[in-house]
Amino acid sequence: MELNPLVSPNIGLIFWTALIFILLLVVLRAFAWKPILGALADREKSIADALSAAERAAQQAGEVSAQNEAQLREGREQVNRMLAEAKHLREKMMADAKADADATTRRELEAARAAIVAEKNAALAEVKNLAATLSVEIAEKILKQQFQEPAQQEAFARQSLQEASLN
Repeated sequence: MELNPLVSPNIGLIFWTALIFILLLVVLRAFAWKPILGALADREKSIADALSAAERAAQQAGEVSAQNEAQLREGREQVNRMLAEAKHLREKMMADAKADADATTRRELEAARAAIVAEKNAALAEVKNLAATLSVEIAEKILKQQFQEPAQQEAFARQSLQEASLN
């Protein structure tokens, strides 16, 4: 059985294969490896730059996030202060309105009491005047009937003058 010459190792074939391989390595080293290694170095550098940029971006994002949290806390505190101030103002306004209403009620009550007292005094004066008028009319009628004679009238008038002088 005959072996294929490409498969069976022959010294000439080994020599030429090794020589071509070495030449290929020299050519590849001269023309391909340097650009490949340069491209790999450039790629490695760009990856390192991208990683450092990503770290800076993450750091900046953390700082921005912290600033946002601080601003959010500050905003919440400001809203809470504003709400407390509005509540205080509302309570003050309600207290002022109640005090004004109480004062108005007291003034109106005092005015009503004064009006009632004035009406009462006017009614009492009117009753007194009416009672006096009625008393005079009744006394006049009684005296007219009792003193129909002029001598009795004269004696009564003198006695009344003397009593009036003494009082």
